[in-house]
Amino acid sequence: MMDRCGIRREILAAILLPALLTAAGCHSYHVETTVENRTGGTIHQLEVDYPSASFGADSLPVGAYFHYRIQLRGNGPLKVLYTASDGHQEQVNGPTLAERQEGRLEIVLLPAGKAEFYPHLSPQF
Repeated sequence: MMDRCGIRREILAAILLPALLTAAGCHSYHVETTVENRTGGTIHQLEVDYPSASFGADSLPVGAYFHYRIQLRGNGPLKVLYTASDGHQEQVNGPTLAERQEGRLEIVLLPAGKAEFYPHLSPQF
């Protein structure tokens, strides 16, 4: 059986530990990413490569959006790869991303293997 001092210490620890972790700078940086297909046809094998990871979808119909939340580990360029509706493989280079950036990134895929990138990100450290 625990005495009252032990119970008080546990309660105090449960209250102070989250506050200490927050004060110590524990913060998870995320980028909300959206890919929009304006190519004129359904695309297949969509892959978005970013520093240290990637995400994708088997297909994305014309006019559709794909949302994904990423966490950047390291610095480097973003690349988008996909197969267009005519079977041609496309690769588009995007902006350079850096660890600890956060915010939003909009990727609009256009006809003829082109894309527009709209980064709304915190500055690089």
